[in-house]
Amino acid sequence: MTSGPEAGKGGGTGAPAQRARFVEYYALPKAPWDIGRPQAAFVAAAPRIVGRVLDAGCGTGDLALWLASRGHAVTGIDYLETPLEVARRKGAERGVRVNFLQIDATAVASIPERFDAVTDCGLFHSFDDANRAAYVDALRALLEPGARIFILCMSTDEPGTQGPRRVSDEEIRATFFDGWEIESIEPARFEVVPGIRGAEFGPEGAKARFVSIRRTEPPPA
Repeated sequence: MTSGPEAGKGGGTGAPAQRARFVEYYALPKAPWDIGRPQAAFVAAAPRIVGRVLDAGCGTGDLALWLASRGHAVTGIDYLETPLEVARRKGAERGVRVNFLQIDATAVASIPERFDAVTDCGLFHSFDDANRAAYVDALRALLEPGARIFILCMSTDEPGTQGPRRVSDEEIRATFFDGWEIESIEPARFEVVPGIRGAEFGPEGAKARFVSIRRTEPPPA
């Protein structure tokens, strides 16, 4: 999760200022969202994450590598090369194989693979309305019926304006209404690295939502 009012984790289309902000945060010793391990919501959901996994907006790869260490075939994507270089290095050091690709999340339909699950940790809340729609359309074209998406995003329950865009439960339902089944929307926390300007939240992290969504229709012809 990236700080700044318009920012989010790298992986999706953004304005030049937003891309520059990602580059700036990845130049720090740690980006605000780079906690060195999977977010707790994904650890708790691990039994529900099955098969081949696409980690959208993978950043430096901690979630993707953790999933791969559990036996999943994982592809991790991000639209910046810098975090992917770190992710590949981590994979080599840990002896864990993940297919890391530099690609915009709104173009995932072009990946010549099919996936049983998509994990999205801090990406969905980074999009403006147009790019959010493009991202979901790309997922619609990529996923077969029965595939699931797991999203951890900032919630409107979090006060203030620091950090990325807040997402309401109503927005989630309105976004995933055609060809999707929302299985659950659960309160969660988004842990961040402490002490980074613009990413100051409570000691337990920012208030968030963890969402499970199942694809119910085949990709458009």
